[in-house]
Amino acid sequence: MGLFDIFRPTDINEELKNMKTIPGAVLLDVREKDEYEEEHIPDSVNIPLSNLEQIEDMHYTKDTPLFIYCHSGRRSGLAVMRLRELGYTNAKNIGGIIHYKKA
Repeated sequence: MGLFDIFRPTDINEELKNMKTIPGAVLLDVREKDEYEEEHIPDSVNIPLSNLEQIEDMHYTKDTPLFIYCHSGRRSGLAVMRLRELGYTNAKNIGGIIHYKKA
């Protein structure tokens, strides 16, 4: 990774390809339920940022690879910080669905 790579935005499409190579990885949509019902990435799990503590009910281990997205990437960034506070060590913000290209 070069110096300028830190300024390059995350590519949700590339991250989804990467996620598919990781056994047990979870795609987490942190938008509200109505947003999720309107459109979402296939095989994603919806736990709104406002109810993120519900992730404990999913019985994921604290090191489960979590790939998190929202609409633009802002809420997913907040979700990663909150998940780390909850003890999840492998959470990654992959950006917003607005940049998702359906395969």
